[in-house]
Amino acid sequence: MKSDRLLSILLLLQTRGRVPAPELAQRLEVSVRTIYRDVEALSASGVPVYAERGRHGGIELLAGFRTDVTGLTADESRALFILAAQGAHAALGLDAALGSALRKVMAALPAPHRPAAEVTSRRILVDATRWKSGPQQAVDLETLQDAVFADRRLRLRYRHSGERDPQTYTVDPYGLVAKAGVWYLVADRRGGPRLFRADRVHSARVLDDPVRRRPGVELADVWEVLRRQVEEPPGGLEVSVRVRREFLDMFVRMTASSLAEVPEDTGEEEWVTARLTYPFVRATRQLLAFSDAVEVLAPPEARAELLAAARSVTDLYR
Repeated sequence: MKSDRLLSILLLLQTRGRVPAPELAQRLEVSVRTIYRDVEALSASGVPVYAERGRHGGIELLAGFRTDVTGLTADESRALFILAAQGAHAALGLDAALGSALRKVMAALPAPHRPAAEVTSRRILVDATRWKSGPQQAVDLETLQDAVFADRRLRLRYRHSGERDPQTYTVDPYGLVAKAGVWYLVADRRGGPRLFRADRVHSARVLDDPVRRRPGVELADVWEVLRRQVEEPPGGLEVSVRVRREFLDMFVRMTASSLAEVPEDTGEEEWVTARLTYPFVRATRQLLAFSDAVEVLAPPEARAELLAAARSVTDLYR
């Protein structure tokens, strides 16, 4: 474990330059005292590393020092060849760069690890696109990337779901996120976190103004807040239903985003009860897709909504 930690410190310093000891301790999950002992061990082994005290101090390698040691284990070598969902690099225009990088990594790997890494690249495939997701609209990420990497503000013309005309926003981007085959721009608007689907961006222009992100807030932090807002909306309507047991698997798959509690199938009863949460009563119409395999038990307004919907369908086809 210590040798792995020493190598991690060496590679971090080589990549980042000067790094404060508390930051190294936090990243490697050890105490600051342990970090200083590790620095002494590196120095004793001939690595030109030194520490500077004070407010702007830190641990640093002597200027110009580099090492080609990768220190990769067999598992780490395999992991590198399962880097991301298929299509993610293509959308960013990095397919060729990824192939070139992996060839360089393969050449740098210790000889015993190369066969395992090569087999992994042929035996493991990651495809994050959902089944039957339908034709995907072309997405131009170039301008969004430019703003993200140049730390500049963005002017967007953006169309919300259910709206015909796009609206104009000035945003401060944190980064891009690919989730289940869909690209999102994560940004602040007027100091608050916002999520923009890349395929709904009609046009984007990088502004000259530098980005105005909240201090100390990173992309992962904002994404977690936005993800929770989507997956765990406040309030909502709790609906109790019963499901015919032979349709339970399909029911769970199709209502996964609304399930408040996964029903347990004991294999004994004809009907299984479940609870769902919907943002508003009209959203319960999703359950009509199950015909008579699902019955809403409560609340009364949800039963009334489905009854009204069923009557309107009957009137349409009568």
